Amino acid sequence: MKNLKKILVLVLALVMMISVVTACGGDKKDEKEEKETKEEVKKEEKTEKETEKETEKETEKETEKKTEKETEKETEVEVEETEAEAPAGEMTGQINVYTRDAASGTREGFESVVGFKDQLTDNANEVSSNGDMATKVGEDAQGIGYVSLTTDFEANNLQPADYEGVEPSVETVIDGSYLLSRPFCYTTRAEGDYESDELEQLVKAFIVFLTESTEGKEAVLSAGGIVDVEDSTPWDELKADHPIVDQDNSGLTITTGGSTSVEKSLNAALEAFQPLAGNFDKVVNQTGSGDGWKRTLGDDKDGPNASDIGFASRNFKDEEPTEDAMSADKYCDDAIVVVIEKNNPVTNFTQENLFDIFTGAVTNWEDIAK
Repeated sequence: MKNLKKILVLVLALVMMISVVTACGGDKKDEKEEKETKEEVKKEEKTEKETEKETEKETEKETEKKTEKETEKETEVEVEETEAEAPAGEMTGQINVYTRDAASGTREGFESVVGFKDQLTDNANEVSSNGDMATKVGEDAQGIGYVSLTTDFEANNLQPADYEGVEPSVETVIDGSYLLSRPFCYTTRAEGDYESDELEQLVKAFIVFLTESTEGKEAVLSAGGIVDVEDSTPWDELKADHPIVDQDNSGLTITTGGSTSVEKSLNAALEAFQPLAGNFDKVVNQTGSGDGWKRTLGDDKDGPNASDIGFASRNFKDEEPTEDAMSADKYCDDAIVVVIEKNNPVTNFTQENLFDIFTGAVTNWEDIAK
């Protein structure tokens, strides 16, 4: 009996141990399964986050593409609208008007031909000389002005424009088709009103060279002055009447004044004459047409700016009488050229265009010819 009891106790103990072991093993298994479940949840959460990020990126890309397309469409519409307002090649924006000073012969000639005397817009920018006009307009993409045909357009960044469909040139002025033209005139001092008889004789010889000789007219033509060279005489046939040219004249100086527009053609003629007339000296002091008469026959003829020959890029006025001059006449013609900055696409102006621009009736480039 006792042995049986011991056996039963051992069996029970064994059963309990097995139960405990089983229970422990189950707990470990449950813990493992729970751990694995947590890891799977974490993986799922990570996957969800990665998916969300990818979705966000794709959404952002799609949004960006959509925005870009919309922006492109809006830009295309704006461009189309702009093109509708200003066709390709058309100038737009404010017109900046440039004009010469009131004493300028170029201004007087321009206003006379275009027909707006005393009606110039108050917004015009006044310049002091032909060179100043060329510089200012050449630096202003919105600018418009007028200069002599003798101007170096390329060097000043200028585009010379046609007038009424006619290109400014020596040929078109001579044949009369280019209407924006004017004379280059001169006047000397009165006979006996020079520093010396020698200087007076030298000035007289130069005037003949300038207005009658083949060499003089060719010099003027080469500098943009408009003359008929065929109607001339070689200097060798003319100089016999002017023996002053055969002596050394290095101690004499011919001083000129007046129009700035004549400067280029005047200098060309003087420089051509110097070696043919005893190598005299020259002082070219051009300040404006209004000074041409004043400094030879007017109130300034005996002042510090006195001149031996005065020039005007127009006819001398009634209040500028030249009857007392040793000689006074026209020595060539010149075209007044409307100029704009070289990149301006406008290439032609009518009389009506210029009237509207210079009186201020039209102030924007896009309104030209509308």
